[in-house]
Amino acid sequence: QPEDYWHAVAPLPEYLGGSIVTRAFADSTALTAAAREETIKGAYAYIGETSNNEISGQLNPIALLNRMDFRRATKTAYEIEIMRRASDIGALGHLAAADSFANGGTEFDIHMAYLLASKQNENELPYGNIVALNEHAAILHYQLQDRIHHNAAKSLLIDAGGQYAGYASDITRTYASEGEVHRNFGDLINAMTAHQKRILDSVGTDKSFADLHAYMHRSLCDVLVEAELVTCSAEEAFDLRINETFCPHGLGHLLGIQVHDVGGHLGDAEGTPLPPAENYPSLRFTRAITEDQVFTIEPGLYFIERLLAEQRAKGAPINWSSVDALHPYGGIRIEDNIRVLAEGIENLTRDAWQRLTAHG
Repeated sequence: QPEDYWHAVAPLPEYLGGSIVTRAFADSTALTAAAREETIKGAYAYIGETSNNEISGQLNPIALLNRMDFRRATKTAYEIEIMRRASDIGALGHLAAADSFANGGTEFDIHMAYLLASKQNENELPYGNIVALNEHAAILHYQLQDRIHHNAAKSLLIDAGGQYAGYASDITRTYASEGEVHRNFGDLINAMTAHQKRILDSVGTDKSFADLHAYMHRSLCDVLVEAELVTCSAEEAFDLRINETFCPHGLGHLLGIQVHDVGGHLGDAEGTPLPPAENYPSLRFTRAITEDQVFTIEPGLYFIERLLAEQRAKGAPINWSSVDALHPYGGIRIEDNIRVLAEGIENLTRDAWQRLTAHG
């Protein structure tokens, strides 16, 4: 916490409420000297980024980091309440973004409406907003915000969160334009909403998140058949891995003081690695599901030209006329943040929506 006249110095976090002893140092030399003094005693560890070789003793000890990272997945009552507030902030922004889209806003307009309603500036966002109209929704981490409409707005995919007291929410919604929507795209959003609900209903402490991810892909094959996007059975689509073309990312990830929170690939507190299956390299969370974990559930269905071209070349049993008709809409993602209960879940996202809409 430098004595600086170039920038305003952030105050120490008051919301810790005395549960953590906090000391501020004017520069890194004083901090590292104090860290070296404490680590010599053996009961202390220095955790953080540093290029200072003078620090000795317990510098980012891997055994301690593994234990901390593993246990971070289980949230305390305090953390859960903070994440409810982060969900409220995100929901406020999303409701305003939906209104801006309905009123013809550009990506930039929608982004600014989100910031204003959620009372966040861009430095306070937990991650950069993804505000994608039309085919931009097929770019999974689309980062631009066009200020003009290059084409009539057909669809909006917005992935944006809120931050409160250091904790994040991570929410995605997809909308169709009433004036321009292809009749099947609106039906597809409804089908994906039902698809997500099936996954949410399947969350339980009797399975791992890797199991849930595999279930998501099997359920997605049913969506592809029902939407007539494939010309084969759901079983054949799964065996051919066509579903992975339409959803190349993981079902979700741990959430907390980082948006993609740590420890998702740890099998235990000792740090036993639990990597994802070879065909699901993007899955960030493979662990057993346990009570009071908080994570995202975010199934998607996209029309990604590069991946579809590979399937065309293989002669995959895909209904290309339907895919080509829906390609300009980019894709769909629906993302909620949930807390695992002894039985069932608390849906932080939908509860926030309900609180806000109930109060107008």
